[in-house]
Amino acid sequence: MARRYDSRTTIFSPEGRLYQVEYAMEAISHAGTVIGVLSKDGIVLAAERQATSNLLEQSLDNEKIYEMNNNVVAGVAGHAADANILINQSRATAQRYLLKYDSPMPVEQLVRRLCDLKQGYTQYGGLRPFGVSFLCAGWDSTFGFQLYQSDPAGNYSSWKAACIGENYSNAQSILKQEYKDEDKEETGPNAPKMVGAQMTMDDALKLTCQVLSKTIDTAKLSSKKLEFATITLKDGKPYIHIYTSDEIDEVLKKYESVIKPADSQ
Repeated sequence: MARRYDSRTTIFSPEGRLYQVEYAMEAISHAGTVIGVLSKDGIVLAAERQATSNLLEQSLDNEKIYEMNNNVVAGVAGHAADANILINQSRATAQRYLLKYDSPMPVEQLVRRLCDLKQGYTQYGGLRPFGVSFLCAGWDSTFGFQLYQSDPAGNYSSWKAACIGENYSNAQSILKQEYKDEDKEETGPNAPKMVGAQMTMDDALKLTCQVLSKTIDTAKLSSKKLEFATITLKDGKPYIHIYTSDEIDEVLKKYESVIKPADSQ
């Protein structure tokens, strides 16, 4: 049945499905893992770099994490060429907004513009969907730190912790179990009014390393296969830091206790 309705993105199947869009989402599920974790102090992004050969010269630029604006950084899963087009479009959109209004573009507004472009490629004949998903981490003065996930259909949603790419379902299960949510009231006559705390940046980095160790198919995590980035506030302004190889190795060594169990399996 699918063969009759998957030749164009503009044709709905009798079940109301757009097969070309579903095929694009399937392509993303085979891409390198990207994880985002929101904390009260900032956001952590981590991505799996899929190296094809040891002889391949490592690029000076990241291949999975990109700075979209001064207040937004994104991790991508899917076709790199498609991601490059969308990243460049988003950067141009953010700069036009800055030129017109003399202020950084709000995070959700930038994500919406990106998703509008992706949605357009599912609606017109002769086009194919962009085979890439984004995890966008950003900060603005209205809503603070925000983490958004988008898909090839042009949908986007806000998350406290999310994963895209390979083994995303397993990663989401771990994130759901281990993520420290808002403070909750403890029951009991002698219990304090509030217990627990929101995620700190250290908690977010630790959780990210834990999830990576259980979802990436490798004997040992190393900086050769990973990219890390954080967005925090510095002097009241958003500060994006993309980690070097040495800094990634330091993070992995610091949280070795949550990684070791996966290495020993």
